[in-house]
Amino acid sequence: MRVRPAQAAAAICTTTLLALALACAAPAPPDPIRTADPYARGYADDDFPRVQELGPGVYSYEQLRSAGEERFTTVSMFVVTDTGVLVADGQGSPEETRRLIDTIATLTDQPITHVVVCSDHGDHTAGNSEFPADARFYAHPTSQAVLQAAADNPIRPATAPSVIVPTELVETSETLLLGGREIRLLFLGRAHTGGDLVVHLPAEKILFMSEAYLNRVFPAMRSAYPSEWVAMIEAAQAMDIDTYVPGHGFVDSPEVLAEELETYRRAMVQVIEEATRLHAAGVALEDAVGQAEFGELETWSLRSSQGARAVGRVYMELNGELPPG
Repeated sequence: MRVRPAQAAAAICTTTLLALALACAAPAPPDPIRTADPYARGYADDDFPRVQELGPGVYSYEQLRSAGEERFTTVSMFVVTDTGVLVADGQGSPEETRRLIDTIATLTDQPITHVVVCSDHGDHTAGNSEFPADARFYAHPTSQAVLQAAADNPIRPATAPSVIVPTELVETSETLLLGGREIRLLFLGRAHTGGDLVVHLPAEKILFMSEAYLNRVFPAMRSAYPSEWVAMIEAAQAMDIDTYVPGHGFVDSPEVLAEELETYRRAMVQVIEEATRLHAAGVALEDAVGQAEFGELETWSLRSSQGARAVGRVYMELNGELPPG
């Protein structure tokens, strides 16, 4: 049977419309459970470490850690190039960092040549002695001073892991070219610590924010500069970024991560406003930590351990008692 041109065109049009209708009717990917609790998300301990490719040669690495009875993830990022591997943040012990290194070795034969200390806290640095001795370590001067003080501590236990003190300092920004890939190390302001660095991949529009972004983890402020932390997040949000990678909590889709960064910014503001309200009412700190009400943040991971610290840190800021660096 011969098909006339008009009939063929109509058939093509009908088929195209049907395909479009089916595509539109296809179910959207399920929205993840918005929590940092791995068990609430349906994960088991042996599902970790969890590795995801965020872009060509760019990977997030999530490992479980414990805080009391709570479990949540610590996130590292690594970038594989033709001339070596850059790691943004290690893990919290030599054993866990060795596991990260072994995982990288399953994906590339390239050596680890660069390590960026984005957060100077032990849960991101305590295993740094496991990295190759000839790797170049980068940090903000404030973080370098923190790590140097830890290394020089006369009462540091002899059995404690060695402290690696970075020698490459980043005060505001440093651009690296590894295997033709541009990697920017940036200091956007004080936040979770006095020396938070972020790792920016301009071509891939990826920003690793380390502990400046805690996905559904209660704002942890023991070393923080609360108001400056909010400003730092806003500076990150103003950048041309598709994927914001947190230092704790889950690495979700780019869309969810951007939404959750804004949720986290609002959480920071909420904590600051609540502590400021109590401070303005003349409530003593020891009473304020019990009176503070954080609404939906009460269900976030680490609320029980970090709520009092956050109130105390905001009180310090309001009293002009924060350390200068």
